[in-house]
Amino acid sequence: MRKVLCVEPVIFIYIFASSLTSPLVQQFIYRRLWEEEYNSTFVSDSNASYCEQNKSSPTYIKQKEVQEKASVFNMQLDLTGAVPSLIVAFVIVANGDRQGRKRSLVLPSMGALIADICLTVISYFSLSLSILFAVAFITGLFGSMATFLGGGFAFIADVCHDEKQKTTRIAVVDLIFGVVSGLAGLSSGYFLRGIGFTWTFVTASLLHVVNIIYIIFLLEDTVGISEFQHQAPVSCKELLRETFSGVYMLFKIAPYKKRILIIVLLFTFMTYLFTMVGGSSLFTLYELDEPLCWNEVYIGYGAAAFTSVSLTSFLGVYLFSKCLKDIYIVFIGIFSYIGGMVMAAFAKTTLLMFLVRVPSLLCFMPIPVLRSMLSKVVLTGEQGAVFACIACLEVVTGTISLSVFNILYAATVAWFSGFSFLLSAGLCLIPLAVLCWLLCTSWNGEDLALLVPEEVSSIESVDS
Repeated sequence: MRKVLCVEPVIFIYIFASSLTSPLVQQFIYRRLWEEEYNSTFVSDSNASYCEQNKSSPTYIKQKEVQEKASVFNMQLDLTGAVPSLIVAFVIVANGDRQGRKRSLVLPSMGALIADICLTVISYFSLSLSILFAVAFITGLFGSMATFLGGGFAFIADVCHDEKQKTTRIAVVDLIFGVVSGLAGLSSGYFLRGIGFTWTFVTASLLHVVNIIYIIFLLEDTVGISEFQHQAPVSCKELLRETFSGVYMLFKIAPYKKRILIIVLLFTFMTYLFTMVGGSSLFTLYELDEPLCWNEVYIGYGAAAFTSVSLTSFLGVYLFSKCLKDIYIVFIGIFSYIGGMVMAAFAKTTLLMFLVRVPSLLCFMPIPVLRSMLSKVVLTGEQGAVFACIACLEVVTGTISLSVFNILYAATVAWFSGFSFLLSAGLCLIPLAVLCWLLCTSWNGEDLALLVPEEVSSIESVDS
C-alpha cells in the first residue's frame, strides 16, 4: 500500500475529537458539582442554563460556590496530567530527528482514545469525578496535545523545503486548529442536547480509532530509519543522554547571536501563550455565570466564533508576511488580543460577548509566526530539538497559566468576574517589551531569523 506525506487529515481529526470533548468535560464537571451542591438535577432550557441573578439570594451564593469549585477542580485536573505530558513530549519530540515523527502522532491519539473511553464509562455509570484525575494522568503518559502538536509541526518543517513558505505552512496548521476547534465547539452543544454526554464521548473515541489507523497504515514518515534503531539496546543512561543531547547541543555550539535569539523568541512565545491560554480558558465558566447564563448551545456558538478569528488570523499572516517582517506581525497580533480581553472584561450581554471576537480577529497570529521564526533560525537536523523545546514550554506554560487564572478567577468571581481578563491583557506588556528590546538593539535578530539553514550553517562555520 502506497503511503502519503499528508499530515493535515491527522491534525484535523485529532483536533476535532479533542475539541468536541473539551468543553463537554468542563460542562460535565460543572453539572455534577451543581447537582452535588443543590442535590437536584441541573436545569437547562432552550435559551439559558438556570442561574440566579439576585445577589441577595442564598441560591446566588451557592451558585458562586459552584463556580469556584469548578474552577479549582479544572486547575487540579490540568496539573495532574501536566508533569507526565511534559516529560513524554520532550523525549518523544526530541527523538523525532532520529526515530521519526509518527510516534509523536500515534501515542497522543492512543492516549486520547483511552481518555474518551474512560469518560464514556464515567458518564454512563455516573462514577465519581475523582476518577478523572487518573484519566488525566494516563493521558499525560501518552504525551497529550503538546506531543501531538510538536510532532505535527516538526513533520511540516520536514516536508517544507522552501523557507519562504514555512511561515504560511505552519500558519495553515494553526488555521486548521482554530477552524476545526471552532466547528467542534459549535457541534458540541448540539451533540450534548441530541445524544448526551455518553454517546458524544463514544463518537470522539471512534474518531481517534480512525486517526490511529491512518497514522499507522497510511502516513509516510519524514525521517528514515536511522542506524540508531538498528543498534543493540543501550542502557537507560545512554538513552537519556541521546535524548537530551540534541537540545543541549542546540544551545551549546550555537553562535552567541543565534543562542540569544532562540532564548528571546522562546521567552516571547512562552509569555504570550501564558496570557492567551489563561484568559481564553475562562470563557466557558464566565459564560455559564450571571448575567450571561448561557446554555450548552450558546457556549457552542461562542466557541465557534473563534473559527472566524482563526481564519482572519491566517489571512493576516498570509497577507502581512508579503509586506512586513515577522516581528511586526507578532506586534499586531498581541495588540489584537489585548483589545479583545479588555472588551470581554466588561461584556455583560450576549451580543457584546459575541462582539468580543471582533477586536480579537488577529490574536492568533503571534503563535504560528513565532514558531516559524524559531524553525528558520535552526538547522534541518535541529527541528526536532527546537519543537521539543516549544512543546515542553507549551505544557509548562499552559499548565501554570490555567492554574493561576483558575485560582484567580475563583478568588475574584464574587466581586468582579472580568478581573482575570484585564490581568491577561496587562500581562501582554511583557512580550511587547521583549519585542521592543529586539527592535531597539543594534541587532534585532530579524535578519538572522530570516536566514535559510544553509546560511546559518555558514555563519556557524565562520564563528567556529
